[in-house]
Amino acid sequence: MTTGASPRNRSPGMNNGDIAFIGGGNMARSLIGGLVARGHAPRSIRVAEPVPALRDALQADFGVAVFETGADAVAGADTWVLATKPQVLREVCEALAGQAQAARPLLVSIAAGITTVQIARWLGDTGLPVVRTMPNTPALLGAGATGLYANAAVDATSRHFAETLLSAAGTTVWIDDEARMDAVTAVSGSGPAYVFLLAEAMVAAGVEEGLPAEAARALALQTVLGAARMLTESDVDAAELRRRVTSPGGTTQAAIDTFEAGGFRTLVAAAIHAARVRGAALSAAND
Repeated sequence: MTTGASPRNRSPGMNNGDIAFIGGGNMARSLIGGLVARGHAPRSIRVAEPVPALRDALQADFGVAVFETGADAVAGADTWVLATKPQVLREVCEALAGQAQAARPLLVSIAAGITTVQIARWLGDTGLPVVRTMPNTPALLGAGATGLYANAAVDATSRHFAETLLSAAGTTVWIDDEARMDAVTAVSGSGPAYVFLLAEAMVAAGVEEGLPAEAARALALQTVLGAARMLTESDVDAAELRRRVTSPGGTTQAAIDTFEAGGFRTLVAAAIHAARVRGAALSAAND
């Protein structure tokens, strides 16, 4: 095992050390924007992105240093954020293995379905500190939900650093068993699509019941937004909020009864289970 500068010497402040992003897509962009908005020096953020237009936009919008290759971006960086597509991450890691073994950075992965063991193995050192994360698309608005798991090589300072990094995109939750990260993917990683599907169905049903399309869309979307705010801004749980809006024998009761009769809860549970199983399968397929 190659030794070198340890991330354990890093202070928890977000302005300590360079951060290298391998990949400059939408999720990386949201994290970079959050870091800069919180006062992190743009000059200490380095981004590897092979697409010239994306590189130029990141540099123009945030003032960060941009590079065509990962090897150039990670030089001198204390933290590497692995933000590529899962299917290319192995190739990326293997190309950077020598630098990782020499520098021993804190590795933060936002690649869905890739385990900390896989990342460390692909980098050629199973003792590297790796934090696996699963953000979701509302992170692009700073309203994301991210599950994080740290392997045994990640100390308290690095955990704090990773949490601060990801909290730039929204709420963070630590998971103590990596096997449960596939459940995080199923609930929150894929979760926005479930809400979009519900909104899509509500709009279509409103139109079917005679509402103009624009009115149905405005009513459905604002209802989803308002309900989400009530859930997040109240100390009352979802079941109680549902009960409060459901008058016995009323219109809401009729709708809820129809959902329940159609096996709504069972269907949601089956869908999330299917997403979890698929996540595990994708991880195996990328090994």
